[in-house]
Amino acid sequence: MVLGAVAFVYAYFDKVYVPIQVVTTVFFIEFLIRITAGLTYSPIGVLAGWITQRQPPHWVSAKPKRFAWTLGLLMSLAMVIITNSGIRGVLPLTICLICLSLMWLEAVLGLCLGCEFHRVMVRRGWATRDKTIEVCAHGACATESANARTSL
Repeated sequence: MVLGAVAFVYAYFDKVYVPIQVVTTVFFIEFLIRITAGLTYSPIGVLAGWITQRQPPHWVSAKPKRFAWTLGLLMSLAMVIITNSGIRGVLPLTICLICLSLMWLEAVLGLCLGCEFHRVMVRRGWATRDKTIEVCAHGACATESANARTSL
């Protein structure tokens, strides 16, 4: 999140776009690794695990997180294409602010908006629940039908 914020500041105030090009490429690769190989192989995931090693883990369902990571992958891919093709101005800065806001919501408030979107999709029947583990921050995995069947 800090890297993204610094890159945004350089792009917005100094009109220097190289940091945002680098950071969006790093985020794209990070999300790609998380989705394909898992969190244990992602460089930022390993770093976060090392930083929080003395804290007990908070297990969450994989499906909502994978959905959120897929949204992050798509947004970072869009930013890689936009910033490296020379598009400047409101579009990349707006997408960057959205990404920073989403990262801030999860890092500071523990609210995974992608997980919340996944919950809505499950409720409407557009996605399936994760049957192996059904624990999400702020009840993001809970739906009316899931609550009726189980007592989470």
